[in-house]
Amino acid sequence: MQMVVDSFRAKGKLFKKMQEIAPKELGIRNKIKIYKATDINGYFWAIFAISQKSRVLMKDVHKFEEIYNKLCIFSEHNYKHKILFIDAPLCSKAKAAFKECGWKIQ
Repeated sequence: MQMVVDSFRAKGKLFKKMQEIAPKELGIRNKIKIYKATDINGYFWAIFAISQKSRVLMKDVHKFEEIYNKLCIFSEHNYKHKILFIDAPLCSKAKAAFKECGWKIQ
């Protein structure tokens, strides 16, 4: 979580509240860190942190959209911002698909 907080702090974003959600709570088995946060203005943020060695492909776009939908159902509200932290290489088609779905990639 410290990496995520430091990254946002460097860009001038501060959060009032940040909570990690375990993937087991959403019924998924992926190795992913999921955070829900509330910024100073009261907007809700869904933050996903993924660390993998293989390239992120188009099939992963659909997988993360499903995880996001499960998160919305679990927390019972929609998020204004969807952020994705990726340590792996990203396919150009997948990057375009993420942008089209409203994700911000960092």
